[in-house]
Amino acid sequence: MNLLRHTGLALLLSAVAVGAAAADTVTTRIERMDPALDTVIAPGTTIERVATGFKFTEGPMWREGRLWFSDLRDNKVFAVDRSGKVELLIERAGGLDPFPADSYLGSNAMATDKDGSVLLVQQGGRKIVRLNAQLQPSTLLDRYQGKKLNSPNDLVFAPDGALWFTDPPFGLSGMDKDPAKELPFNAVYRYANGKLEAMIKDLPLPNGLAFSPNGKTLYVANFGPERFVNAYDVGADGALSNARALIKYAPDERRPGGPDGLKVDSAGNVWTTGPGGIRIITPRGKVLGQLVLPEVAANLAFAEQGKVAYITASSSIYKLALRTSGTMPLYQR
Repeated sequence: MNLLRHTGLALLLSAVAVGAAAADTVTTRIERMDPALDTVIAPGTTIERVATGFKFTEGPMWREGRLWFSDLRDNKVFAVDRSGKVELLIERAGGLDPFPADSYLGSNAMATDKDGSVLLVQQGGRKIVRLNAQLQPSTLLDRYQGKKLNSPNDLVFAPDGALWFTDPPFGLSGMDKDPAKELPFNAVYRYANGKLEAMIKDLPLPNGLAFSPNGKTLYVANFGPERFVNAYDVGADGALSNARALIKYAPDERRPGGPDGLKVDSAGNVWTTGPGGIRIITPRGKVLGQLVLPEVAANLAFAEQGKVAYITASSSIYKLALRTSGTMPLYQR
């Protein structure tokens, strides 16, 4: 399957290759761009590599004292503990059988639901499934108004309990031009009380998303062709207004990476992947600092009651300690 037909994905895959090639020559570091970063990450903090040897890590979730994550290219879900011990949890996780070797069609994001079960995005299968106690999937969402979803990517529970997710066409070989694409847009959805609504329809490639701690602001990363993170005011029943850019990346920005996963800490700072690493940005758009890794960072998750950030980056998992706690998901186990 030719996933390079879209410029945005071509840049991502190129960046992954560059990151992997540079892994032995570039060290991790924390770039301090504003003194206020010291209130978020203590001076002298280092970024530690916890585990490595994967094909493309994504979709991290802290659960029962371990980080669960997807290997998008290896079609598996793993868990790693604090000491770096890795356990394979699910094989054939992406919902495709057979699975095209080394395609980016495995599973992606995960979230714990109110009942303690896990929701898992199957990018290749183009749906969101619920895992039972034996980690067997059953379909939760795969259609909007009778039409097949593109390929859900990231998901998060809002403070009011509604499930939100992005639906870019990354799981389709031809992207927007793929004949299997049934929807005319790449939406951000809200699912509540059994009703699925398309809340945002005008983003080309919506990717990561997160809410401010009070739930009044939604942040959505757009991977391309223009690369940016938008903020939206959130009203009753998820109504959105006042769309504005939190950060925009220059068209000539060539450092590896792009707007993919993002999270928000307890002070409201947005941690978003972007060119060159993970940027930490205030709600007003000031960049406080950047985490630089020897690989392309795809996503991150807060853990240990928000005291630690784990990062999924190409072939490895990294972590660092925090001074300002990260916001933990609404539902946890």
